[in-house]
Amino acid sequence: MARVALLLGGNCGEVKRTLQQAQRLINARVGAVMRCSHRYESEAWGFQAAQPFFNQALEISTDLTPHEVLDAVQAIERELGRNRAAEQIEKAATGARYASRPIDIDILFYGDRVIGDERLQIPHPQLAEREFALAPLNEIMRAFRHPVTGRTVGEMLAAVRAAKADGTAASEKAAAGAETPGEAASGAPSAAKTPETTPVR
Repeated sequence: MARVALLLGGNCGEVKRTLQQAQRLINARVGAVMRCSHRYESEAWGFQAAQPFFNQALEISTDLTPHEVLDAVQAIERELGRNRAAEQIEKAATGARYASRPIDIDILFYGDRVIGDERLQIPHPQLAEREFALAPLNEIMRAFRHPVTGRTVGEMLAAVRAAKADGTAASEKAAAGAETPGEAASGAPSAAKTPETTPVR
């Protein structure tokens, strides 16, 4: 049996209900859900969206192969309303890399396997950059080590948050240096802060 980490997310429709349905279907068709995180709310990553995203991490135990897991979770996505063709049209129209969606199920880890082919990359190639994925994953698999970098989930999350804090401090310093006395008196806004990833019930 393989220990697999999945990330569920979405920002369209009744997201809480959709995530609950996805968890039930994963438990029935993919593998037994061993642990699940709280849901975490964050703004869209990589594109602009009116609705926030909600994400939840699951640890499952499965006897399916990595590609069988991929096929199963993509079938669940379709069943729960994801339309990848419509997303491609929206991305082409906006020029963005991503689009809003009712459900997204990513495979973050499949044990310590490293896979890279046209259909599947494990570990997820952008995991170390994504606080919205690391925060819920840290809740259930903090000590798990990335099979390529050797860093734990907790260490990756700490690095992302440290980089975000450094970037926010630099932006605020630059904004303060550019601010004139007149702007300060009129309450001109400083640089925007990076939104937090917040656990929700």
